Amino acid sequence: MGRGSEGGGDQEREREYGGVDLVADLNLENYRGRIERLHAPLDRGGTCYIPAMPAVIEHYRATGSADPAFVIFQTDGEPFDRKATRELLHRAGALPIFWQFVGFGSSRDLRFLRSLDTLDRRTVDNAGYFAAGQQPASRSDADLYDRLMKEFPDWLEAARAAGVLR
Repeated sequence: MGRGSEGGGDQEREREYGGVDLVADLNLENYRGRIERLHAPLDRGGTCYIPAMPAVIEHYRATGSADPAFVIFQTDGEPFDRKATRELLHRAGALPIFWQFVGFGSSRDLRFLRSLDTLDRRTVDNAGYFAAGQQPASRSDADLYDRLMKEFPDWLEAARAAGVLR
């Protein structure tokens, strides 16, 4: 699996470090091996969740959709921009976007992601987290999908009750 953020039926793939250098469609027709091919020419290093998260929000708004969005944000490290990420997630609580954070690697390197799952003072709890671990390919598909979708149904209900979803 790749790093960055993905969302929607046709998913947007974004490089997470330093800037959004790559946005590409990922869908059922082109997904096999696509992330590896997209990553091959890119530099590695550093982790910043901003500007990838605002790019996802801008993309969602540009679609004009009122449907809920499910964003899978995958990363293997703590960001340099923790404060801005928390602030953005607070503001995004009023949007019909659910952020499912997936951490790869050692859990000690992913404490910040866990904190996003329990961040307070949001309109609704708009984020989930699970640790995919150091060997994510060893997970069954059923386990992966169960973990990805664990908090989404509760968010849908809470977002409707709060008026975030119509």
